[in-house]
Amino acid sequence: MRVQAPISASPMPITRHLRAILGLGLPLIGSNLAQMLLNVTDTVMVGWYGIESLAALVLGSSFFFSLFMLGNGIALAVMGRVSASLGADDEVQARRDTRMGIWLSILYGIAVLPVTWYSGPILQALGQEPQIASLAQDYLRILGFALAPALAMMVLRSYLSAQERTQVLLWITLAGVGVNVGLNWLLIFGNFGLPELGVRGAAIASLTVTCLSLVAQAIYAARAPGLTHIALFARFWRPDWEAFWLVLKMGLPVGLTSVAEGSMFQASALMMGWIGTVELAAHGIALQITSIAFMVHVGLSNAATVRAGRAHGARNPRLLSDGAMVVIGLSLGFGLATVVLFVAFGAPMTALFLDRANPSSVQIIRICVRFLMVAAVFQLFDLMQVMALGLLRGVQDTRVPMGMAVLSYWLIGIPASYVLAFPLGFGGVGLWLGLVLGLACAGALMMRRFWRGPWLRAVATTGAI
Repeated sequence: MRVQAPISASPMPITRHLRAILGLGLPLIGSNLAQMLLNVTDTVMVGWYGIESLAALVLGSSFFFSLFMLGNGIALAVMGRVSASLGADDEVQARRDTRMGIWLSILYGIAVLPVTWYSGPILQALGQEPQIASLAQDYLRILGFALAPALAMMVLRSYLSAQERTQVLLWITLAGVGVNVGLNWLLIFGNFGLPELGVRGAAIASLTVTCLSLVAQAIYAARAPGLTHIALFARFWRPDWEAFWLVLKMGLPVGLTSVAEGSMFQASALMMGWIGTVELAAHGIALQITSIAFMVHVGLSNAATVRAGRAHGARNPRLLSDGAMVVIGLSLGFGLATVVLFVAFGAPMTALFLDRANPSSVQIIRICVRFLMVAAVFQLFDLMQVMALGLLRGVQDTRVPMGMAVLSYWLIGIPASYVLAFPLGFGGVGLWLGLVLGLACAGALMMRRFWRGPWLRAVATTGAI
């Protein structure tokens, strides 16, 4: 990396760092939690409908999430690139990168539609029960059409986050939660004379909410005061191949990094399905609970990307290092509080997802509590890797973290989960312990990468980046 003189290297008070990060991060945390609430409401309401439908939803959601995370690398790349462009006062490049990010998202969403349409045979080939795989395919054949609008929505979310317009994202997502609950109630259970669609009703609701949210974000991005002069969608139909390839070059490693992690959880869901339907349902609930807590760290990680990108674009290394320390401290404090929550309240949290009248519910709660005990540990490692990734994306370092993710998740996490669960006989708890090992390795490697990178070595030597 070429060393340049910093535009400004004067320190910022810690209180200003806190205000800046929380001003960005709190609405992002809220919108992430609201987005997660969309998935939670699906899980809860389908869980009320039936255990088999819940298992199919867990499989289908995991399958969709793997495809989504690969495409979402484009949105995460856009966040880092737009933040750096705005830090360098280059709004033209910010517009170019955002538009080509939307292009790439639409093209990817169309390209993978056949995978969701024929997902049933894929799931059966991976060892899932035919009936559960068939139900999951019914779900994915509808939800697959939500992938392109969902990814385009995430690109606009990244653009608005880089512009520090995060509150609108919270309100749009909260509105989506309300619409989703209403549509689920109507379509899953067949209320008000509508057909009883079960898991397919949940997919229709999710598709509808995604499209409505995309339209709302696009209108705001185009017409909000202070953003109209950027003309984000002017001549949107015209290709910009330079920006197209630049975004793809950065976004593909980001997406593969996310897929490496997501595939570890997907593999855990598949292996849990080999153990049994009840264990798979408990696994899905435990993942939902841990994911709710994880959304706080994702929101702080996104704030870290924006702040790091702004500092990187402005060539201000002191702002970069001090801001990184503050945001990591905030994430770690919440992680420690989460440990207490999971250990003390695992059973009542699990019970919220189940119908107590179902005879399988007691067994699911007992198994899920064990999973959450392990999750209390892996939350600490998970937050370290996601915070490191957010900071690295801000300085546009994506290729090396991709290799670290593949090593940690595919060569350590997945094999460890299998060995602990089956040859060593620890079952579902062994699967979760394997997740801990993979996340611990990723967190250590990626944190070391950020703090020993050239962008911070320059701080210690010349004060430049």
